[in-house]
Amino acid sequence: MEKRKLKMEIINPNAAGIDIGSRSHFVAINQEHSDVREFGVYVQDTKELLKWLLDNDVKTVAMESTGSYWQNLYAELQDSTIDVILINGKFTKNIKGKKTDVLDCMWIQKLHTLGLLSGSFLPDLQTEYLRTLVRHRGNLIETTSQASNRMSQNMRLMNLRLDVVVKDIVGLTGLRIINEICNGETNGEQLAKLRHGNCKKSEEEIAKALQSNNRQDYLFVLKQELRKYQDVQQLIMECDVEIKRLLDEFINQDHVKKSLCIDKKVHKRINKNTPKNIDLNLIAYQYFDGIDLYAIEGFSHGTVLTLMSELGEKGILEFQNAQHFTSWLRLAPNNKISGGRILSSRTPKGSNRLKIALRQAANAIGNLKDTHLSNFFNRIAYRKGRAVAVSATARKLATILWSMLYKNQQYSPPTIYEYLDQKRKRKVIELQKQIANLDARMSKIQPA
Repeated sequence: MEKRKLKMEIINPNAAGIDIGSRSHFVAINQEHSDVREFGVYVQDTKELLKWLLDNDVKTVAMESTGSYWQNLYAELQDSTIDVILINGKFTKNIKGKKTDVLDCMWIQKLHTLGLLSGSFLPDLQTEYLRTLVRHRGNLIETTSQASNRMSQNMRLMNLRLDVVVKDIVGLTGLRIINEICNGETNGEQLAKLRHGNCKKSEEEIAKALQSNNRQDYLFVLKQELRKYQDVQQLIMECDVEIKRLLDEFINQDHVKKSLCIDKKVHKRINKNTPKNIDLNLIAYQYFDGIDLYAIEGFSHGTVLTLMSELGEKGILEFQNAQHFTSWLRLAPNNKISGGRILSSRTPKGSNRLKIALRQAANAIGNLKDTHLSNFFNRIAYRKGRAVAVSATARKLATILWSMLYKNQQYSPPTIYEYLDQKRKRKVIELQKQIANLDARMSKIQPA
């Protein structure tokens, strides 16, 4: 028998592949070793790389998203006439054999030429600016949390059990007492007088908890941690001002967005990490062209701010249906089927910040009562546990978000009566199908 050859159609004839590195980049424009070149990471090297691609009539480039080393090169290629796509490293795993940078870039070039690579989602430049600030703000909040935990630890070592009598040691009562302790006050009765009126514990109980052992080493560390906490809080306020400036600048560019107004949401809780100088309810309503995201139960200010910074205004249009959106968020089960059997249906792991925000919103929904989403959460939790219910509700939230932003429609959950009507209709349809099947079987039975 003659040997049969399998030919694959070339989708991108003038394609190049780039293997990103921390010290150098390897670029392949063909499948010959002579068509591979190594470039440095300086600005001049990047310009030489771009010139070499243009001289060789390269039209499209695929590059891996390795750490943060790809960003400068990606921005330089985007400003040129070359079409560039960013790909996940797990989709470019090389064939079995020796692994080198030269072979990696050639393998990326081959896959891209055959059209076997798909680009990752990247927001627009304006959203990238906002994303940088919001992520930086999240890192600052984590720093304050660490400083608060260390303050609590050192106070315990000083026998000051402020964490027992106060819910939050960096709240109004806690910060007043810690400031006085750092200023040298050791009398528990005097410290207890700083109690805020909303504090549940009495002055007598607070005074009993604040009998110090006067360890000066722990006191010194406490002062340092308090100073760090206060400094980072000041940085968070400055970051909030910059975020507000960026959002106002974006909204003021569109007179239609600027003219939109919405009533305040007095029922939405404002905690200590909420931006104090930004009316996120109004800005989010203007940002998404009149879509009220706060109508969704469980959505907080942090959830909406994360959505604006990670997805952007028009980012949802990149996903053609809700299934693609939930899959990108790693909220949909990854079914592995072999031999007609489902071997695994685990939800893939992922550190998408929007996914984390939706899971936090889903967890908050689980604490609500008599709402459409909380009833859904409780039904899942009763059958499979709270952890599964959080994932399922987060996926439902993602589906609701896609419908609202992609189809430009408001959130309108069904009432309890509408839900019961839908349930009855489904039961009636199932009974009608069963009756039809029975009639079909009876018609086939011939009389004796």
